[in-house]
Amino acid sequence: MTAPLKHSDPITVDVALGDRAYDIVIGRDVLPSLGARIAALRPGARTAIVTDRTVAKYWLEPAEASLAAAGIPSSRIIVEEGEGSKSYAGLTQVSEALIAAKIERNDLVIALGGGVVGDLAGFAAAILRRGVDFVQVPTSLLAQVDSSVGGKTGINSPQGKNLIGAFHQPVLVVADTAVLDTLSPRQFRAGYAEVAKYGVLGDEAFFAWLEANHADIFSGSAAREHAIATSCRAKAAIVSRDERETGERALLNLGHTFGHALEAATGFSDRLFHGEGVAIGMVLAAEFSAALGMIAQADAARVKRHLAAVGLPTRLQDIGGFAQEGLADADALMALMAQDKKVKRGKLTFILLCAVGKAAIVGDVDPAIIRAFLQQKLSESE
Repeated sequence: MTAPLKHSDPITVDVALGDRAYDIVIGRDVLPSLGARIAALRPGARTAIVTDRTVAKYWLEPAEASLAAAGIPSSRIIVEEGEGSKSYAGLTQVSEALIAAKIERNDLVIALGGGVVGDLAGFAAAILRRGVDFVQVPTSLLAQVDSSVGGKTGINSPQGKNLIGAFHQPVLVVADTAVLDTLSPRQFRAGYAEVAKYGVLGDEAFFAWLEANHADIFSGSAAREHAIATSCRAKAAIVSRDERETGERALLNLGHTFGHALEAATGFSDRLFHGEGVAIGMVLAAEFSAALGMIAQADAARVKRHLAAVGLPTRLQDIGGFAQEGLADADALMALMAQDKKVKRGKLTFILLCAVGKAAIVGDVDPAIIRAFLQQKLSESE
């Protein structure tokens, strides 16, 4: 697998959902084309841009300028940065602002931001006037390769991650890779966990390519667009076959059963970014697969080695404040995992590995085995 040596024309990935199909446009400096693309897609529509304070500093005015140049009216709704906005209060703020902006059913909501903004704005669009279309303009690596694609929208409950929400597909995704230059190294690394996930769960050749080329992705070369497009194609293919996660789409949750529990245990705070939770969760899933005899220990070590090589946390002990109550307690983590959306009739379902590049859905795992595994991982030292 090779990537282009220089930046080229935008790459378009189709999400094939019949009359609800949409394009993901990926490329450097594609944000200025946002207005023209929306004008062609929805002539006469008004728009409301939902973004957070940090993203607004860099990209709100360029987005508004692009819309204005295409003759598209827009209003702005700015929320606080972070998972705290993915809440009932955040949803109320955005919904009421959209109503005040007189956004109607034939208008568009634009989610300009990372995964939090995309999930929040998308859910508000899904319930506003019983459904308003929206456009995703993801500004984080994690959002560009994962959360902006596939139509999952929602907010967090105090009892767990993403427990309140709806499937609501966007009508367009515009992923400008130049905006990723403003991310902190930690934010970019967290997003990279979702890139690696696609290789681990379904494409060993892509994972091997990432092992060899991750430095080029981080440096901003054309390898970045290649990695994002490969990730989006993988997700788009699965979503087109299983939009509402009745089967295969659950594979995309590799690392998330453990990861979401860790996020909840840390209070959805910046102690643990979502991608960092996924990284630790993927390692735990790989090691749990090895403990069950599904893969070799060497395969689990390979996954852990690569994530560690890019600077991601790979152990429970890597989380800040690890020793505090609720995080270093197997029963507490088990209780949080019991709120996972893949739980069926109270029984946990895990996404585990048959090999690097081949994941499987494993249901009804014995809680005693899970608890013993977590206790072992919690007791590890350096």
